[in-house]
Parts: sequence; C-alpha cells; structure tokens
Amino acid sequence: MTDLSQAEKDALDAATFRRLLEHLDENRDVQNIDLMILANFCRNCLSKWWLAEAEEQGHDMDLEDARLRVYGMDYATWKAEQPAATPAQIAAYNARTKGC
Repeated sequence: MTDLSQAEKDALDAATFRRLLEHLDENRDVQNIDLMILANFCRNCLSKWWLAEAEEQGHDMDLEDARLRVYGMDYATWKAEQPAATPAQIAAYNARTKGC
C-alpha cells in the first residue's frame, strides 16, 4: 500500500464508494434500519458524510443534493417505497443503540 500515491489512493477510495452506492442501489430491499442494526450506519449517514465533505471542500450543497447522490433518486420517492420497520427491527435497533 505504501507504493500508492495519494492520488491513486483517492481514486481507489472514490471507485470503492461508487461501488458501494451501486451495491446499495441493487439491494433496495435492505432497509436503513437493517443497516443501522448490523453496521451502525445507513444511507442517511452516508448522505450526511458526503454533504460534510462537500461543504468542507467549499461546495454549495444541501442534504437533498447529498441524498440524491447516495439514494440515486429523490429521497421522498425512495422513502415512500420502503415498508415500515417491523417491531422486531425496532427492538433490534433499540438493543443495538443502548449505551451509545
């Protein structure tokens, strides 16, 4: 890894992020709550991280811009297509986040 330049690392990181977004887009049945239970982050987290980086680099963006990038569609449309969290998902989420 030390043989890679920063530009090469950045290019690999960017390609990996694009691949992650593609994977999430191909697996829309995986709800945000599922991601939160398993990994303690979700598409909304990615959107907020993307927005923070854009702002840090001086880009004029808002959360809807970031969500469009991460979700690949309008957030309201994506959310309307998602089923409500089940009681089991909510319980698992609550158990995961206790003590944080």
